[in-house]
Amino acid sequence: MSNTLPENLDPWRMVQGRRVFEGTLAVAQLRRLVELLASADGEVAYKVEFGRDEYDISHVDIQLDARLMMVCQRSMVEFSQPIHIDQRLGLIHDESEEARLPEGYDPLLIKDGAICMKDVIEDELILGLPLVALSPGAPLEQMPVTAGSVPEDEQPPNPFAALGQLKTSRH
Repeated sequence: MSNTLPENLDPWRMVQGRRVFEGTLAVAQLRRLVELLASADGEVAYKVEFGRDEYDISHVDIQLDARLMMVCQRSMVEFSQPIHIDQRLGLIHDESEEARLPEGYDPLLIKDGAICMKDVIEDELILGLPLVALSPGAPLEQMPVTAGSVPEDEQPPNPFAALGQLKTSRH
């Protein structure tokens, strides 16, 4: 087991050696992820394990834990979103091999014989983010709009007003 994650590695050699990498990455190192967050504070704990399964399929198991700072889309307040990812990626040389992967595997296409595991970790974190960030306990109710709460000159026109005019002109 290694505490440092190499910048680029040959996944096929890692599978042969059944290599395991475990450690932490600063969130600030993951530029694409940071663009989606409220701040770059924090760390991501990772465990990356290469191996073969009972069907002789090369894979990498990725376990990630992080608390990422996001902005609640209901209250617009920053909050800490816990993220836990436990994913198995089947290593493939080209897209045609994707169909042979068992259920529960996501494909990881290996081009040029090398991958940057930091990028793979970042991709998995981005995919693990909620579609809409909502902090726990954010209020569910919205402010009701009553007829007197918006000045009359700012109220949108009533789309049914023309129907009312038609009805009164027929009588």
